[in-house]
Amino acid sequence: MIEITLPDGSIKEFDKGITPMDVAKTISEGLARNVISAKFNNTIVETTTPLSINGSLTLYTWKDKQGKTAFWHSTSHIVAQALEELYPGVKLTIGPAIDNGFYYDVDLPTGTISEKDFPKIEQKALEIARGKHDYKMRSVSKADALKFYKDQGNEYKVELIENLEDGSITFCDHDTFTDLCRGGHIPNTGIVKAIKILSVAGAYWRGDENKPQLTRVYGISFPKQKELKEYLELLEEAKKRDHRKLGKELELFTFSQKVGQGLPLWLPKGAALRERLENFLKKAQKKAGYEMVVTPHIGQKELYVTSGHYAKYGEDSFQPITTPKKDEEFLLKPMNCPHHCEIYNTKPYSYKELPKRFAEFGTVYRYEQSGELHGLTRVRGFTQDDAHIFCTPDQLDQEFKNVIDLSLYVLGSLGFDNFTAQVSVRDLDNPDKYIGSVENWEKAEQAIINAAKEKGLDYVIESGEAAFYGPKLDFMVKDALGRQWQLGTIQVDYNLPERFDLTYKGSDNEMHRPVMIHRAPFGSMERFIALLLEHTGGNFPLWLIPDQAIVLPVSEKHEKYAEKVLKSLENNEIRALIDNRNETVGKKIREAEMNKIPFMLVVGENDEIANTISVRRHGGEDLGAITIEQFNDLVTNEINSTLKSF
Repeated sequence: MIEITLPDGSIKEFDKGITPMDVAKTISEGLARNVISAKFNNTIVETTTPLSINGSLTLYTWKDKQGKTAFWHSTSHIVAQALEELYPGVKLTIGPAIDNGFYYDVDLPTGTISEKDFPKIEQKALEIARGKHDYKMRSVSKADALKFYKDQGNEYKVELIENLEDGSITFCDHDTFTDLCRGGHIPNTGIVKAIKILSVAGAYWRGDENKPQLTRVYGISFPKQKELKEYLELLEEAKKRDHRKLGKELELFTFSQKVGQGLPLWLPKGAALRERLENFLKKAQKKAGYEMVVTPHIGQKELYVTSGHYAKYGEDSFQPITTPKKDEEFLLKPMNCPHHCEIYNTKPYSYKELPKRFAEFGTVYRYEQSGELHGLTRVRGFTQDDAHIFCTPDQLDQEFKNVIDLSLYVLGSLGFDNFTAQVSVRDLDNPDKYIGSVENWEKAEQAIINAAKEKGLDYVIESGEAAFYGPKLDFMVKDALGRQWQLGTIQVDYNLPERFDLTYKGSDNEMHRPVMIHRAPFGSMERFIALLLEHTGGNFPLWLIPDQAIVLPVSEKHEKYAEKVLKSLENNEIRALIDNRNETVGKKIREAEMNKIPFMLVVGENDEIANTISVRRHGGEDLGAITIEQFNDLVTNEINSTLKSF
């Protein structure tokens, strides 16, 4: 007999060799019908895997993130089989699940895959899925695995297998199809009821521009056709809200090939919007006791060697800048934290002077692969709303909770109300990914969990999502389309204070090591604005939007009164402009609607006589004729209702 611990803490005894699906059946038939994946002792297993030792078991359905991962990974096998049957001689490489769906990279012997080919791939894949073929894992010796793919002439799989240890290699079979795979599948292909090929793109083998370019086939699948229909409708809405499209239409930012890929240029309206966001956070930070600092865009290579960033990211970053001086090298700044450590090190501190809170809107640079660049969400130069708090261990708990309060204020003021907190901890199976002692990691992880509990956050713990130098709390926000994004992060770090030999004098007159908190409520200005654009569809909160109102004179003879209205609005600090073109009021209103301007103020003869303005809200609501003072009160009250004091 073996003992199985379930997620609710209950322990049940079963015969050795029982499978996760069998365990599900002992709980309820309904659960067994819905279980599509499982985790045993922190390892993803098949629902048919025999369990032979005591351990903890978690069962996943389609509603779980891990269930979707297994579902989409399994579908990638189905699509791979379809591609093999439709394109004889195609060479398969890798086909993982991603956040929304999956992809499979293939080397086509001849021709290409285009959008017109999508229906036949989908049809063939669904035909395979309807066969209800079981997914079966089997161990294969390294010699047999190499022979299998050498006989196929697939050098990509051969390269993968050559880097694997004998005894760790597994194949997955379904129907007539076999693939090199580590596992994590749904029970059978029949669970997949809807498949959609979304796009194709070029992708270098292993992300190396010096290696062959492959065809990447993106797709998604669902257990119900209805869910695919809903997803495609969501995609259409997402296209309308695409921040790249809206950014161009609203004249916020642009890119230039001459300047360089992934390096955004902020236009006047976008720069003003950024400035308002910065001032909003600066005001809250000042109340919270932060001090603003400024650091350079480059630093000596040795700085990032000390911090550990060069060892972790050096090969994937912009390469060192050499100077006329022999052996002198600088790097474009990939992180602000090493610079802030050096600011802390400029003078000795007593425990009475802590915490020190240094904040900076610091621009950093990272060399993202060109194929991974995407509008403002993935760039090579971006500005972080960075801050680093240096505190005593006794102050850590309260300081961390204070940062949570600041982050919640930022999210709430910008309409991000639907979120969960993710406690990102180490992957205990891969300790080489991290720096620092186990003792410090354990202290830091527990401090974050305690703070999340005390603040009453709805939180989950995710293994393997920590930064290389410490665990973190990430705010996982759902936008208006139900998509989840990571916005804002708080990290506890015992490691950089050690690496930079940071100290303070304690009450015992001995030197002690401070704890460091990294925090960035926005994350990066570029990515935050991109997500805010898509969340609001360009209809920013009134306090933030570039143009709050537009004055529309009915005809040329009302322009003088329109100018008077505009001046009055500006005196009340309402951001407004005037459209005095020789066009109809109807056309001006339509264009103002397209430009997402919240209020259209129509002024004609009656308004001029009564000293009023006829107010129309974006979306069509007619508020009638009111005085400028009443309009000012309307704007002020609306701003105050969303932008509360910190």
